[in-house]
Amino acid sequence: MYEVIATDLDGTLLNGDHQVDPFTIATVRQLEAQGLHFIIATGRHYRDVAGIRDVLGIRPYLVTSNGARVHAPDDTMVFADNLPPDVVRQLVQPALTGAHGRVIVNLFADDAWLIDRHAPELLRLHQDSGFGYEVSDLQQHHGSGIAKVLYIGEPADLAQVAANLERVFGTALYVTYSLPDCLEVMTSNVSKGRALQFVLGRLGVSTLRCVAFGDNMNDIDLLETAGHPFMMNNANPDLMTRLPDVPRIGNNFEAGVAHHLRKLFSLNDELA
Repeated sequence: MYEVIATDLDGTLLNGDHQVDPFTIATVRQLEAQGLHFIIATGRHYRDVAGIRDVLGIRPYLVTSNGARVHAPDDTMVFADNLPPDVVRQLVQPALTGAHGRVIVNLFADDAWLIDRHAPELLRLHQDSGFGYEVSDLQQHHGSGIAKVLYIGEPADLAQVAANLERVFGTALYVTYSLPDCLEVMTSNVSKGRALQFVLGRLGVSTLRCVAFGDNMNDIDLLETAGHPFMMNNANPDLMTRLPDVPRIGNNFEAGVAHHLRKLFSLNDELA
């Protein structure tokens, strides 16, 4: 029988407005009340995810910055792995991001989201948590205490950034897409899948008793680690190609995770 439910947020548990809907809230609360453990595994910042968790009304483990941070249900940080400061200082330079200046550069520190320019359009993605950025001169940042570097831009520009990263760092970094316009960089020691194994070890639960949901390339390790992975019907086509045997469920904008959980755990679907 399943004991742990691990889920991504954007494109998965969150709806098309990047928020949680009442049906999903009611479903996860009912399952937690029955003794199920939840793990939220996302590229988002810890402070952002803590706000979303509070809206959900459950006490999950939080895997954030794609596994560079893990917080226990009581908000104790139980795992952290930062990028080396000298690497961070390189990652924010125009030689990597593009001299054209079109790519928005972000740093995720423990308590702050730092960004190199105002981008108010990004704030709509954080309506549930109210989490916001701080504009900073990132090229002058010391590079310490950074879990993740995030590049936001057009796919063609990000493809060039990814090529630059491979040329300079090879396989020394974990580079992945969370959305077509979001390229994320962490230390090579982390991933959602590794963080899932870490949390399952703390819980004393086998991967065979874990259900996981995801929709994008940063979910590959998560879905490969869980004993019972499921992919959203709205998933990135590249993810579908990479993991062709993972079953697909409904869409995030139709509360697909909540509906599938109700089927798995034989819950009444009367709230639909």
